[in-house]
Amino acid sequence: MLKVAGVLLVLMILFGILGFVANVAGAITKVAFFVCLIALGVSLVMKAMNKQT
Repeated sequence: MLKVAGVLLVLMILFGILGFVANVAGAITKVAFFVCLIALGVSLVMKAMNKQT
């Protein structure tokens, strides 16, 4: 019984770490996506500015 409890505890810890890593990866991809959008917007604005002058 103790072995089963130990295995379950280890599995819970592993899944907790995996879930945390997945959340962090998701947050990083969201941040990267927004950074790309901002960079695209800035480059478009710069192109528009260059055409005007």
